[in-house]
Amino acid sequence: MPPARTALVALAAGLGLAACGSAATATVSAPRSPKLAHWTALVHLARPLDVAAGRSDGSIVVAAAGRLYLLGSAGRLAPFAPAYKSPGGEEPYIAVPDAAHKGCSFGRNTVYALRLHAGRGVVAISPSGRVRRFASITAPGLLDGIAFDETGGFGHRLLVTINHGATTTVDAIDCGGAVSTITRSAPRVEGGIAVAPSSFGRFGGDLIAPDETGGRICAVAPQGKSMLVAASGLPHGGDIGVESEAFVPAAARFDALLADRLTPGNRHPGDDVLLQVGSAALHAAGVRPGELLVASEGGALTDAVSCGPTRCQVRYVASGPAIAHAEGHIAFVSG
Repeated sequence: MPPARTALVALAAGLGLAACGSAATATVSAPRSPKLAHWTALVHLARPLDVAAGRSDGSIVVAAAGRLYLLGSAGRLAPFAPAYKSPGGEEPYIAVPDAAHKGCSFGRNTVYALRLHAGRGVVAISPSGRVRRFASITAPGLLDGIAFDETGGFGHRLLVTINHGATTTVDAIDCGGAVSTITRSAPRVEGGIAVAPSSFGRFGGDLIAPDETGGRICAVAPQGKSMLVAASGLPHGGDIGVESEAFVPAAARFDALLADRLTPGNRHPGDDVLLQVGSAALHAAGVRPGELLVASEGGALTDAVSCGPTRCQVRYVASGPAIAHAEGHIAFVSG
């Protein structure tokens, strides 16, 4: 397999899917930034699972212990949508359409959450806190990824990944709740999936998704074809490898946020906090706008990935507390 910084290997049937899973490793082989940034604790709360940006007021939606909260610019948490409670499942991830979302409207400031049991699919939580069933998912497997297409290749729809062992189904949902299948044979991926901006080289507009067991970063094109973006060069294996993603904004100043969930008995047991790292530290580590940040579940070790027309580069740019058990997406708050 080529080095991470030049890996652009097609995930052909059989060979490609097998390459997305391998034995656990605990070493970092990605090229290291000479000045690593560090994730630090921002605020404590019970069992944080996911964070989502996109609200017009700049606040961040936080999913924790089956409930929702809003995190304001002052770092204060406030309960949101008390009628919402996750009906079960470990990872009901969330997504919010961007305030400037194009195409059919999903509702400004509306939160979309995976519903893992008692009617599998997606629920919508309005800005006033009203909860309604939005879409039903019939593909077999575990719903384990959700993201909006803000680039347009998938028709500005909501994307959901469904893991069924060695492969993954990718469904696209329009604003009326109609579900279409993009592919049933993507490699095994899960976690904080994201759609790449058009500036992300040959993978611009593709769905980018992490493979924690194999430590690889995969792309699914709107036509359903899967490709390998790069090997992360981070430790990988179950509950260890790459899990959380987001693309770095163009804002001059921002904080990146990441959920670190308490998971007793795990090799990385977590600490029930939201982690943060600021733009100054990330810029000093060489991170640039439009690059992909991807963090590992175990320890929140973080890569920056940039892609051009023919190849991608991977750099290890930030470390987290060794105890960290990262979940869900990375979210950015400006200023």
